[in-house]
Parts: sequence; C-alpha cells; structure tokens
Amino acid sequence: MNRLFRFVADHYLIVPGGAVAAIVLANLVPDAYFRVSQALAFAVNDVGMAFVLGFIAQEVFEAMLPGGALHPPRRAALPLVAAVTGAIGAAGTYALYILSGDTRNLMPGWRTVTAVDVGLCYAVVSSAFGRGNASAFALLLAIASDAIGLLLISQPGPEVGTHPAALLLIVPALLVAGALRRQDVQTVWPYLLVPGVLSWAGLYTAGIHPALALIPVVPFMSHSPRALTAREQHEQPHTSPSHFEYVFRVPVQIIAALFGLVNGGVLLRGLDDGTWAVLAATLIGRPVGILFGAAAGIGAGLHLPRGMHRRDLVTIALAAAPAFSFGLFFAASVFPDGPLLTQVKIGAMGSIGGSLLALAFAKFERLRADRQRR
Repeated sequence: MNRLFRFVADHYLIVPGGAVAAIVLANLVPDAYFRVSQALAFAVNDVGMAFVLGFIAQEVFEAMLPGGALHPPRRAALPLVAAVTGAIGAAGTYALYILSGDTRNLMPGWRTVTAVDVGLCYAVVSSAFGRGNASAFALLLAIASDAIGLLLISQPGPEVGTHPAALLLIVPALLVAGALRRQDVQTVWPYLLVPGVLSWAGLYTAGIHPALALIPVVPFMSHSPRALTAREQHEQPHTSPSHFEYVFRVPVQIIAALFGLVNGGVLLRGLDDGTWAVLAATLIGRPVGILFGAAAGIGAGLHLPRGMHRRDLVTIALAAAPAFSFGLFFAASVFPDGPLLTQVKIGAMGSIGGSLLALAFAKFERLRADRQRR
C-alpha cells in the first residue's frame, strides 16, 4: 500500500484520483456531495491550490537551474512556446466547433479547454520515458498551460468588485522576497507569510486567480538543480527541511486530493455540443497546436532537452491533451450549474482518451525502434 501511495503521489495522480471519487459521489449522493463541495470550494481552490502550484513550480524552477533538466534557458523556452500555441490551438478549435452550430451560449467555454491535467500528463510521460528530461519538459508545458487558463478564467463578473491597482502589492512582495534571499533566509515560512500573503492578496483583490500567488515567490526560496529522476527525489538536498517541496510534501497531497473531490463531481448525462467541442479542442486542437509551436520554436533556434528527440514531442502532445480535473475546475468557474456546465464537464472527462493515445503511440515507437535495432 505504501508503494502504491508513493507511485500515486510521485506521479501527481492524487488530483485525478480525487476527481474520480467525486464523480462517484456526485452520482450516488448528489445533494450531500454538492453541499460539501460548495462549502470547501474557496478554501481549496483559492487558497490551497496556491501551495500545490507553488510546489510544482518549485520542481520546474529547479529543473531550469544550471545542472537541471531544462538548463540552459533555451531548453525551458520551448515548452513555454508549446504551451501558448497548444492553448491557442485548443481554444481556436473549440470556437470553430461552436460557431459552426447554433449553440452560441457555449462560447465562453473556450477558456476551459486551455486546462491540462498536470497529473495525467506527467504520469503518462514518465511511464513512456521515465523520470527525466522529457518529464521535465511535459511538467513545464502543463503548468504553463494551466497558468494561462487561470489568468483567462480570472475575469470577474460585473457583480464582483475588484481593484486592478491591487496588483501593485506584488511589487513589495517581490522586494521582501529578494531581501530575504539576500539575507540567505533558508526556511520557507518567512517567504510564505509575507511575500506569499502579499502576492495572494494582490491577485485576489485585482480579480486574478490567487492560485498563482506563489509562482513569482518560488524563485527566491531555497533551491537546488533538479534532474527529475526517481533516485534524486529521495536524496539531499531535495529532502532538506529548508526546501518548500519537502516541507509541504504531505499537505499538498491532501490539498490535491481535496481539489479533485471538490471540482470533479458531475452528474453523468447525455452528450451534446459542449461535450464534442471540448473533445475536439483537447484531442485535436491542443496536440496540433503544441506540435506546431514546438516545430516553430526549434526552427527559430530553441532546443529540446538533452536526450529528447523530435518524435517524442508527439507522445508529449497527446499526453497534454486531457483537461480532466483542471478542466472540471475551469468549467465550473466559467459556467453556472446547469446543462451547459454538464456538457463541458463530460467533455473534460472524456479527454482522458488523450492519455491512451499517448501510451499507444509511445509503445508503437518503442516497437519500431526495436525492429530497427535488429
């Protein structure tokens, strides 16, 4: 059981696991489930997820340091470009599908298809290539895609009072974080209690999703180069109490499970235009957009991580197709409860098919390589 839990935690599968449990509960005891999920939504989505995204951002940032899997910066730039073009491909495909029909009230859902399920993407790529440079590439692509989506769904409704000038709170947050770094403060708590709180308050008050709050603070915390290998995860210095990901290794798993439980519930009903639009956007639009952006970036002089081949990008693009748990969260932020939300949520659930396509393609590539070696 302990080995199973470690596999689930190391591969970020707790979020989709929680979402699956939520689907079961929503269909067995819907009244109780939705009452509890609504009560927990703010604490989990707006506060708790800041720690989860900060935790993942710490791994990505360390992979970009000298000696890390995504160093030098040109190797980190390519997944960022692919994330942007993947989001454009997904959103554009969704919009084209909706505009071709007569359900224009589904148009706001284009923002939901920018979501990438970090857990499924990382698990599939790790299964195909092992924990290494390809996994680092996929992890950065996924978190960048979700950061784009969080910015897009942050647009407040007219009834919500926001103050854009509150974004200026990020300036003192970064100044304090820089001062703590210069003083060689190792423990994570001063960074969280002052810069972290200022950043969260600034984003929340300005109407931008506060789950992004710790991402600009993470680079100032204690860190070490990260190769994202399985062996490395249990060695110093990444098991140091001064490291954010070590201190919060258990809390973020709890928050991630709650995130899946709070956002994953959907009543399973028939398929409709919203479902097909999401499936087309995630399974076709995003992979095509990622591959186009990667090809353009490589043509412009950006580099793949060491040991990665261009054909590996197909597996990564397909692995990044599923929106699933993050897609369910984004959908609930865009649509009110009702049939439109149900359609889009079912589409996000169905996008898990991208994981199966990615694993099938990776296996095909391995068989092809084996035949060539014989």
